Amino acid sequence: MSFLYYGNYQEKNFLNKSINENPYSIRIVGSNISLDRFYDESQTENVLNELILISSPKKNEKIFFVWPEGIIPNVYQDKLYLYDNIFKDNFDKDHAIGLGVTSRETYDDSYRYFNSFSIFDNELNLIESYNKTNLVPFGEFLPFENTLNKLGFRAITNNFGSFSKGERRKIIELKGSDYVIKFLPLICYEIIYSGNLTKEFDFDFILNISEDGWFGNSIGPKQHFTHSIFRAIENGKYVLRSSNNGMSAIINPLGQIEKKINYGVSGYIDFQKTRDTNKTIFSEFGNRIFIIMILLYIFLTFSFNRIRDE
Repeated sequence: MSFLYYGNYQEKNFLNKSINENPYSIRIVGSNISLDRFYDESQTENVLNELILISSPKKNEKIFFVWPEGIIPNVYQDKLYLYDNIFKDNFDKDHAIGLGVTSRETYDDSYRYFNSFSIFDNELNLIESYNKTNLVPFGEFLPFENTLNKLGFRAITNNFGSFSKGERRKIIELKGSDYVIKFLPLICYEIIYSGNLTKEFDFDFILNISEDGWFGNSIGPKQHFTHSIFRAIENGKYVLRSSNNGMSAIINPLGQIEKKINYGVSGYIDFQKTRDTNKTIFSEFGNRIFIIMILLYIFLTFSFNRIRDE
């Protein structure tokens, strides 16, 4: 009964808040580009043109475009400038583009590779970047790699071995002429970690990019999307999700889907209006709540048994 009452109270409280018009738009792009692009070296420019077509950029509009995880094939973050003419022709100074692309850095005379979310301006100058910290075992990295490589095992999502883990999850701050956007980036299945997303809550929303094509024709994309709803409720934040071969959406802090691009459909949705959000009890204490409840249950059980025995 207490959960029902509190839930209804939270819903009414949130929906009664005034709606704020943002001085910018965040354009969430959902696409259905085949995974075959990873195996065809001629696909890079074709994929870029398809994403731009879906994104429908217009001049003199303040838009932050969000494309899915690992969406640009056969090019690294530091080599994306080779396609700067495509970006200059289609985007202007009021645009920023956030996308999933593999990045790399030199380490002991070799490269370390990262699954990254990178933000560029219209001339492909790198503004900010985040490296994924929770990697998929056997998908993005191979446990006991030196041993298992000898047995013919390899990570399935790339052709260079294992991704390296990012150092930490950080809040990204994107500044415009008259606005500041602060968000928590999550790449792919990082969204499934309940109660362990961040210890910092000074941000506006959670941004999740994903490539759900690896699930194939299964229930996986729908299960993955459902976790986004859980995280919105737990953290009391909007969740913006951009997916290739999956579902893209804007989910409010109540877990309600305000806008959505369905599975198998390409298109975009704009995040322009928000209500103020509040910190939740769960975002403060996380899964410690359940430990407290278990300890309380044990205490009450022993207390009632003692009273009964007396």
